[in-house]
Amino acid sequence: MTHPTAFPYGPLIATTAMQTVATMAAYSVPALAPVIARDLGVDGALTGYFVSVVYGVGIFSSLLAANFIHRHGAVRAGQLVLAMALAMLLIASLGGSVVSVAMGAVVIGLAYGATAPSSTHLLVPRTPPGMLNFVLSLRQIGVPLGGVLAGVLLPPVALVIGWQYAMLCIAVPIVLLLVALERPRRDWDQRPIHQPQSIADGLKKLVVLLMESAELRRLTIASFIYSGVQLCFVAFIVVHLTTRVGFDIVAAGQTLALYQLCGVVSRPIWGWIADRAMPARWLLVLQGMLMTIAAVAAGQFDAGWPGGLVLLTCAVAGASASGYTGIAYAEFARLGGARRTEAAGLGSAAMFAGVRVIPSVATGLITTTGSYALAYGAIGVGSACAAMLLAMRKAAHC
Repeated sequence: MTHPTAFPYGPLIATTAMQTVATMAAYSVPALAPVIARDLGVDGALTGYFVSVVYGVGIFSSLLAANFIHRHGAVRAGQLVLAMALAMLLIASLGGSVVSVAMGAVVIGLAYGATAPSSTHLLVPRTPPGMLNFVLSLRQIGVPLGGVLAGVLLPPVALVIGWQYAMLCIAVPIVLLLVALERPRRDWDQRPIHQPQSIADGLKKLVVLLMESAELRRLTIASFIYSGVQLCFVAFIVVHLTTRVGFDIVAAGQTLALYQLCGVVSRPIWGWIADRAMPARWLLVLQGMLMTIAAVAAGQFDAGWPGGLVLLTCAVAGASASGYTGIAYAEFARLGGARRTEAAGLGSAAMFAGVRVIPSVATGLITTTGSYALAYGAIGVGSACAAMLLAMRKAAHC
């Protein structure tokens, strides 16, 4: 087999753009939550369920994505993601009701889980092996970038033309990208080697893949935990700093932005290190330990903490808990071998499940005990256990 030698500029730009606009659509409702809640006469906190539904449904689309990709191609799967994102925007905005917004979450979730498997399927065969971690880490920038664009661009637009038309503005880049992908699709979507005959067959192969690889099982468990830790910081930073540390809402929001920025900047850096200096598995172990240190420290935040130390802790949390996903997907691809698309879907499902489960458990601990230290301590223990699990020696047979 001849390995590619050129950097995959075209596929990387296409998959990153697809991830960015799809994420922007998925985060449009939370970004516009105050305006939507006012117009619909509901509690603004309810819009938080929108992303939960997207990720919850996305678990299933992650697991089923490989079947579609093998039959129709990765670019076609990406176009499906874009089409469903467009459908969500139309349903939620034109319907203009609580029911239509909820329906929109289900619609986009039905395809959102295919973003990582389709990107992996397209990029891995076209990327030189010595650049894989870096390339997949660059692609993962599309997730926080889409969230940032939604949060920065949509609210001021909504104040001028209303939230429904603000959401429809996202339809423009989605349609343009969907059409633009049709030109390279015939070259990039080659005839697949594996064609699962049914959904049941595809799911069965996922189970076999897990049973055959202890390393893959460990990575799946660790990804579940790491993604949950990532979202716990996002969920708690602002309210924790404003209610317990004495930050005002602007300073707390800036701290959250710092956390997210460190996640964006660190992703390609981690990828470069994984390709050049340290195996990805050991970098994931290091990131887990950094998450633990940051979580334990964050649990101790109070009004006596120096502001600079609070910022440093959140920066470390962002670089580790929000920076791990690119090299994790590269590891899923490596361990999956010929079944890398299925492995990427498995990783995506694990991450989506962690997003759904772990922040809810941590929130329950906070509301029940009133202690952020206990909640952060729990997620710190979880990330430490995940890191130790990844550090275990590979079993010869399993």
